[in-house]
Amino acid sequence: MDTETALIEAILFLESDTKDFTALSRISGLSRDVVKAAVDQLEAKYAKSDSGVELSRIGGGVMISAKREYWDTLREHYGRRSENRFSRAALETLSIIAYSQPVTRAEIEGMRGASPDAMIRFLLEKNLIREVGKKDIPGKPQQYGTTPNFLKVFRLESIADLPKLSEDNAERFELS
Repeated sequence: MDTETALIEAILFLESDTKDFTALSRISGLSRDVVKAAVDQLEAKYAKSDSGVELSRIGGGVMISAKREYWDTLREHYGRRSENRFSRAALETLSIIAYSQPVTRAEIEGMRGASPDAMIRFLLEKNLIREVGKKDIPGKPQQYGTTPNFLKVFRLESIADLPKLSEDNAERFELS
């Protein structure tokens, strides 16, 4: 199993995006069961204190990344200082979409109290949100939801991993 684990480690090292078990199986030529066992071994290996990397599970896939405890130290040199900085309005709009998806512009505007048009365009350009369909009401307004890139940027395995909201905040994100 050492050779198979080393192969999966090499693939994850070379890939810049997350890969799911199916993709890892296809690339490596190994069965999904062997891939899963190799990923589990890597996760245990990287969990040790002498490793500076960890296996991150993001959006149904896995990738090798620097351990969270080193991010602050590494961010200055390796981080994209301004690329992932968002205005308060952008974060508020993104939060509404993440917690209330699928959601329309009018619903976002009702929660924010301000037009979300510029923020929606910005978030679409950053590939953090996408159009997910049309609401079945008169006018058929476009609905928005988050993308796999949103999960990657915020290092979430799924939307279910978003921080839980207090009751007051949860009511704020409920659609009428």
